Parts: sequence; C-alpha cells; structure tokens
Amino acid sequence: MKNRIREMVFIIGFIFIGLGIYRGEVGKVLIKAINICLECIGID
Repeated sequence: MKNRIREMVFIIGFIFIGLGIYRGEVGKVLIKAINICLECIGID
C-alpha cells in the first residue's frame, strides 16, 4: 500500500514538473533565483 502511494505521488510530481516546463516556468524560476542570489551578496 505504501509503495503504491509513493509511486502515485512520484508520478503526479513528475506530471507537474512537466507542466511547468511546458508552460515556460523554468525561465521565471531561474530569474527569481538569480535575483535572490544577487540580493544575498549585495549586488542589487
């Protein structure tokens, strides 16, 4: 039973990652990560 739930969560997570890539969210996340890093080291 636990293995089945674990598999389903993995598959759903994989689907959501795929949807995010399809919608072009990768670029938005990358820009936000770069901005956070630049703020942390004081270049902003």
